[in-house]
Amino acid sequence: MISRRLLRVKALQILYACRASENDSLHNTEKELIFSIEKSYDLYHLILLLLVDISNYAVQRTDIARSKYFPTDEEANPNTRFINNRIITRISDSRKFVQYLETRKIGWSNEEELIKSLYRNLLEWNVYQEYMNIPEDSFNQDKKFISRMVAELILPNEYLQQVLEEQSIYWNDDLEFIGSMVIKTLSRWKENGEIPILSMFSNEDDRLYVIDLFRKTVLHADEYQDLIKKFSENWDFERLAVMDILIMQMAISEAIHFPSIPAKVTLNEYIEISKYYSTEKSSYFINGILDKIFLLLRTDEKIKKTGRGLIGEV
Repeated sequence: MISRRLLRVKALQILYACRASENDSLHNTEKELIFSIEKSYDLYHLILLLLVDISNYAVQRTDIARSKYFPTDEEANPNTRFINNRIITRISDSRKFVQYLETRKIGWSNEEELIKSLYRNLLEWNVYQEYMNIPEDSFNQDKKFISRMVAELILPNEYLQQVLEEQSIYWNDDLEFIGSMVIKTLSRWKENGEIPILSMFSNEDDRLYVIDLFRKTVLHADEYQDLIKKFSENWDFERLAVMDILIMQMAISEAIHFPSIPAKVTLNEYIEISKYYSTEKSSYFINGILDKIFLLLRTDEKIKKTGRGLIGEV
């Protein structure tokens, strides 16, 4: 499932785009938000598909080597551990996985050079060489290798990052989050089970959460901006970074309208987001302003937390 951190980031990105355009209706921007989240879920499937496509390319190379007139012993009797990897085979055979790709019309068919590049990197990787020659041949060894392949070879690959940036503006900041989803999927995989594809949202609450967070932030933007102005009196408000203002508006909205989320969690989440999406010193500024605003909102009983362990939460 897509993490709440990424859902917050997606809402922030669409808020920023909405502010820049100033013309889109709330309905249209909400549709754009959902589309952006769906694109992230596409990327989750595409990273898993990369494993299959690299394996398929390895099969092609193996078949070409075998078909030589005078193949070497190694070419005639290749080590097929990677192309027979149980994880990759089951991903490829998963009807649910293949159906999603077909329905969404996504794949790597136009990125042959990326597949070739990743395969070349794989052959040179010492972890791959160890895996190919390790005596133990088991599901757990296959899973351990694929997990490392995703985390250490695929996700950090600069060529992949470049391709993703060119393919979709929605993927610029997704790879780390989606990579975690892929790793979580692999960690949950049992030897006799099907691929445990994660759902887009962990539950219906998450889907409603991101829509409601976005909507409430838009509808109360002026009210929250006045609060920020009030506690930014020592700053030239007109010179504050737009992203700082949007981050604080979202944090205030979440603190007020989502009683089951601890205010401390909200504060920490948006401070962390500001470290990546605003200026170098923004996190300190945002922390200071939100502390004062949250204190006022608690005093005015506009922040009320309910649920087990949250009543009287500070």
